[in-house]
Order: sequence, then C-alpha cells, then structure tokens
Amino acid sequence: MRMLFSIGAVLVAGVLAGGDVAGIAAPGPKFEPTRHQPQRQAADGDAQSVDVELILAVDVSYSMDMDELAIQREGYAQAIQSKEFLQALKAGPNGRIAVTYFEWAASNDQKIIIPWRLIDGPETADAVATEIMRTPIRRASRTSISGAITFAMPLFDEDPYHGLRRVIDISGDGPNNNGSPVTLARDAALEKGIVINGLPIMVKEPSYSTMDIDNLDYYYEDCVIGGPGSFVITIKDREKFKEAIRTKLLMEVAGRTPERPVTRVAEKDKEPRVSCTIGEKIWSDRWGR
Repeated sequence: MRMLFSIGAVLVAGVLAGGDVAGIAAPGPKFEPTRHQPQRQAADGDAQSVDVELILAVDVSYSMDMDELAIQREGYAQAIQSKEFLQALKAGPNGRIAVTYFEWAASNDQKIIIPWRLIDGPETADAVATEIMRTPIRRASRTSISGAITFAMPLFDEDPYHGLRRVIDISGDGPNNNGSPVTLARDAALEKGIVINGLPIMVKEPSYSTMDIDNLDYYYEDCVIGGPGSFVITIKDREKFKEAIRTKLLMEVAGRTPERPVTRVAEKDKEPRVSCTIGEKIWSDRWGR
C-alpha cells in the first residue's frame, strides 16, 4: 500500500524507543512502530547488519535553481545530524543504517557524492553530513527518474552491509522526460523487493520554460513510488524544504507507516491520475525529439 503526504499537513509524530520524536513539524497522524520488531542484534555477532540500506537519489537538473539545490544539500546534511534522526536510528533493531547519496539528471548522468557509509551514531552522522556539504553543487540537463532508479538498483549489490529493508529515495521537481519509461524502471525495482519513496518538489509555478507540471505529487504517487509502506512527501513551500527532508528520513530510518493510510489510485488495474509519459510528451511537443 502506498501513502501520500503533504508537508505542512501530515508529518511524523509519535514515540520512538528511547525518547520522543519532537519538534519535527505541525501535528499529524500518529505512526505505529513496526510490529514484531526483532531485538537489537549484538554488534560483535553481526557487524554487517543494518536496519535499512538507503539510497538518496537527488535531482540536479536545470529546472532546479541554485538556491533550491543549496537548500536541498543543507536539508539532507542537517537531517542526518539532527537529534530526531539519531533517536530514530537508535530505536531500530540494529541501531545503524547504510546510506549512499548520488545526484542525477539525464539517463546517463549520475554522480555518486557519498559512497556507501555506515551511520551508527553522532560521529558517523557528522562525517556523512560533512561529505555532503563539501562537494561543489552542480546542475545538468534533462530529467530521467528511470535512469536514477536503474542506476540505483545495482548499488545494493555493491553495499557491504545487509539491511532489513532496501529503499530508494527519489527527489525531483519534474516528471521523467529522458531514458526508458519510468514505470518500467519502477517495476523492475519492485520485483527485487526494493521500496521506492518520493519527494516531489513543487515550490514553483509550472511554466513553459520548465518541465514542471501540475499535480507532480500524483505523478510520483502513481508512476514513481512503490513497495510495502512506500510514500510521498510533497514540498509546496520553499520554507518547508528542510523540514520535509528531515521528516522523510525519519520515516525511512524508523520504517514507519501511517495509522490511517490514504488510499490512492496506484494499483496496476487503474489508470494513473497523471499520465506516466507526460514528461516525454511535453519534451517532444516543445523540441520535437
């Protein structure tokens, strides 16, 4: 089942083992801890086990302005260092996660910024945040969500850690307009047991000069995300950018799902609310290729 959230309307709340997750945002629906959660494993017994293998796939296409790219970078770095993130981390059965961070644009343009890193406390969290912030910001042409998913899948095979869950976290401000159809890449990932979550960025009004579309959140919900407990957090307010990133990471680390999931048109036997090839059509109509 898939969930859709709007930052500023629905955000993480609840109690994690060892303390409250407070100060995240306005009150939202309560979240339940994963049932039958295994006991924390001893580090000496299984040093390679982690609660989640998390791939952060970040859009750097030209439709993202430099201010958005900077806020995005800062948002991920600050979220990883936050008190709430570290509380969620320690509440897991292993108390550690593996994370890698790459930037993407066209179908053949992906750049790993952070190779697989273990985060198991403040020191490793600070080290990953520092790596994220010290890399120069870049921009590139086209938007290939399918290329990002396809690039991400084999990264799990290279990960030296073994997670209870495998998650690809896709952020972006437009639909797929390059590479293979996004639904083919999504379905290939789901067949491997990978969960895909989304962070659609909708802080600008759609215009002819950009590939932004109305209802990008519906597009992400119906065409991009998938897997058990998958969700979308939508950013419609630039001021909520960092807050949304932190909320999303907390949910992914804690492996939490809403108490009352929102039913969306996402089943394979139903038509998506926004065409899954809308990006390709807009590109073809404007530039004839």
